[in-house]
Amino acid sequence: MASLGLAFGKVWPILAALLFFGLIIMTHEGGHFAAAKLFKVKVNEFAVGMGPVLWKKQGKETQYSVRLLPIGGYCAMEGEDEDSEHDRAFNNKPPWQRAIIILAGATVNILTGIIIMAIILGTSDLIGTPGISGFYGDKASQEQGLEVGDRIVAVNNHVVRTSYDLSYFMMRDPDGVIDFVVERDGKKEAIRSVKFQTEEVEGTSTVVYDFSILGVKPTPGNVLKYAFLNSFSIVRIVWDSLIDLVTLNYDLKQLSGPIGTVGAIAETASDAVKTTNYSSLLLILAFIAINVGAYNLIPFPALDGGRFLFILFEGITGKRVSRKVEAAINSAGMALLLGLMVIVTVSDVMKFL
Repeated sequence: MASLGLAFGKVWPILAALLFFGLIIMTHEGGHFAAAKLFKVKVNEFAVGMGPVLWKKQGKETQYSVRLLPIGGYCAMEGEDEDSEHDRAFNNKPPWQRAIIILAGATVNILTGIIIMAIILGTSDLIGTPGISGFYGDKASQEQGLEVGDRIVAVNNHVVRTSYDLSYFMMRDPDGVIDFVVERDGKKEAIRSVKFQTEEVEGTSTVVYDFSILGVKPTPGNVLKYAFLNSFSIVRIVWDSLIDLVTLNYDLKQLSGPIGTVGAIAETASDAVKTTNYSSLLLILAFIAINVGAYNLIPFPALDGGRFLFILFEGITGKRVSRKVEAAINSAGMALLLGLMVIVTVSDVMKFL
């Protein structure tokens, strides 16, 4: 019994992580499904997962299925990938309706992240802001012009609205010499070339803080405000990270796929149960939900953002892109994404060995 309990203790966090990952996929595809039904589009299949079927059930017109690989899912609509004469086909709906259907999945993911973020903030003692509450250590940045009470509004010419923005743009600084714009006594003031100490973390030079950020007591107003602002800070980080990857400023080994994501959730879930502090678990769940939404909005072939571009082109010009051309572009995009998925999955596996 002891060995059985020990085995279950190791397995349950992974099962919980797989369940959450499946729920994220389900909410994404559920967004497409709900929007399709709203505009009376025929849905042929609603699937969670990819690959071989584990379970399926035929509804009135839609087949519902769960598939083996928890790396995606789909909402297969009539006329989505081929022309159909069916009066309820996706391809026969006006561009604005198709655009809403395509964007609904990512929108639901981001809204899910915002709700989780609001729960985190609403149950916190303080909400972090990009303000300075004090200094510690050698207080070098205070000696160079920063002051208690300053609200940081820009770092190296990047707009800062949240503590997430502040830490992200300071982390990205290559040499620890940072330009700030702060709001002080109602006026904006530039504080140039503030030098911070740096340290090596996993081969990367990282700025060492010598100030603490200002926290504010949660209220319904600022919980709602920072739930949205923090969530869209995460969206910006996802997009910036993609640009870094494309421009070779980002190490591919730092990416995580489904295996790495499930591992991170499982580890955090296990720690949360041990400490009875679930804030870290909720935070990583919010990050993943928002990441999935932001990733799908990228205007890349085969992703929702790429499909939206074709619809946008049609809406502006009145001309639909050839099905063959669209299919070829999406197939090429899917091949690249699958190739990246294989590389990232191998990298995830190697991290566990």
